[in-house]
Amino acid sequence: MGKNKLRKFAEMKTFPCVFEYPWARLSREPFPLKGRWHQDFFHNDRPIVLELGCGRGEYTVQLAKADPEKNYIGIDVKGARIWSGAKEATALGLRNVAFLRGEIEQIDSFFAPGEVSEIWITFPDPQMKKTRRRLTSARFLKLYRRILVPGGTVHLKTDSPFLYTFTSRLVHENSLPLLAETSDLYSSGLADAVTSIKTHYEKQWLSRGKRIKLIEFTLPADGPLADPQEDDIEHDDYTSFPRGLAQCMPEQLAALND
Repeated sequence: MGKNKLRKFAEMKTFPCVFEYPWARLSREPFPLKGRWHQDFFHNDRPIVLELGCGRGEYTVQLAKADPEKNYIGIDVKGARIWSGAKEATALGLRNVAFLRGEIEQIDSFFAPGEVSEIWITFPDPQMKKTRRRLTSARFLKLYRRILVPGGTVHLKTDSPFLYTFTSRLVHENSLPLLAETSDLYSSGLADAVTSIKTHYEKQWLSRGKRIKLIEFTLPADGPLADPQEDDIEHDDYTSFPRGLAQCMPEQLAALND
């Protein structure tokens, strides 16, 4: 492990807004804030909003700055990523932000039933070959509704046509109440101060000419959930390049593709 990562991990332990409970730790001890986030951390009864796979925490921090009337928690399994958002939130003195290092598959170990009001899923890996790992699959939606208030909201923001089409089908085929849906957010008239927040990676996707897609829906507390047919959904270029190469300029990427 590089010195930079070791420095970040050490500094993370000093941030009061960070909780590190990867699987190995969670298997040894229960998470102490489950069912107690309002009382023991935020010290208010405002709605709790999660960002899943928050990466560097940019969206989580910007959400918290844009809406101080809600509490925001960014979740990611990679501690070195969370460091950036946690450091900024700490420097800004934001009291409505927390970061949790843990696996999304174990989300109901961190939150009690009805403790969460909304979930944001921003630019996740579409997992085109692994439906079970797709964060908008029926498997994950069943997990989310264990912790959401009845009728809690799920927001998906993605650059992946595959993931957008899959999620749209799932929402419609399961008759989930739809709040918003667009395949081109910034040309739709639906963009607002919250959905227009642009992370480092979103700016790169836009520079490559990608259109940003948005789906927002509510999740009833019960009822069957099933994945839609996906064999006829065309795979997109999400995995054409390693994630790091997305930081190249569009013309460099074009040259690599020739």
